[in-house]
Amino acid sequence: MNTLVWVEHDNSAVKEATLSAVTAASQLGEVHLLVAGSGCDGVAQAAAQIAGVEKVHLADSPVYANALAENVAPLIVDLMGHHDAFVAPSTSNGKNIAPRVAALLDIMQVSDILSIEGPKTFTRPTYAGNAIATVESGDAKLVVTVRGTAFAKAAASGGSGMVEAIPTGGDAGLSSFVGAEIAKLERPDLTSAKVIVSGGRALKDGPTFEQVIFPLADKLGAAVGASRAAVDAGYVPNDYQVGQTGKIVAPEVYIAVGISGAIQHLAGMKDSKTIIAINKDEDAPIFQVADIGLVGDLFNVVPELTGKL
Repeated sequence: MNTLVWVEHDNSAVKEATLSAVTAASQLGEVHLLVAGSGCDGVAQAAAQIAGVEKVHLADSPVYANALAENVAPLIVDLMGHHDAFVAPSTSNGKNIAPRVAALLDIMQVSDILSIEGPKTFTRPTYAGNAIATVESGDAKLVVTVRGTAFAKAAASGGSGMVEAIPTGGDAGLSSFVGAEIAKLERPDLTSAKVIVSGGRALKDGPTFEQVIFPLADKLGAAVGASRAAVDAGYVPNDYQVGQTGKIVAPEVYIAVGISGAIQHLAGMKDSKTIIAINKDEDAPIFQVADIGLVGDLFNVVPELTGKL
């Protein structure tokens, strides 16, 4: 089975989400990558070094500069004539492109897989991660998105894939890139951080959130996260949101401060290696998944903890 993997990149570097997708794809068969972008030859060369990659298809054109799904999907469909499966990481781009590919191929998509149980059999979360479904595709070809935290990252070096330039398509004219406002984070990215400190609605307001959470995160070299309630209340931007409708994370250490532990939040962080919960409500659901729980007033506990680090 030949598997085509969408390479997540910014036209200058391969993003880590791609490495997990490569690991998943390698369990299906021979791994080929697609690098579609503008001025992205360097990305293709780096992608060819990923362990386990046999070939890199390079589509270099201004049409693909911003990975507009309406332009990228037809390119992938053309390549699917020589591939049995298309695999994309469950990133914003991956989740935008994959459904269009599936629709054009007139097949089902298997979303957000956690494991590969057979050539066309997978597990995926349902009911906010409270149940794991085993699904099997009956289609001739596969379109799959991969939850990055469920698969180990392939080695970024050591491979010797061949880079092959392929014909590019034109602009579909269905969408256009207007602009992007990208938050510049001073701390590690949520999806790749080894330690995350998250705050909830109990932090009262934005200035208090910063005063309590940020110093602890800085001491630990951690990323900062938040519950949806904290984001909806305007404490922090939605880039910080962890949960079913936010970012799915699985760090070495996840510290939940003033977070009750709603199902939707747990779905985004319960795969963390060690979960530490700080909450004054001893009956908070977060304590049911926490490895270490501290019942106390966060406004006293967290500054004291920060001061001792």
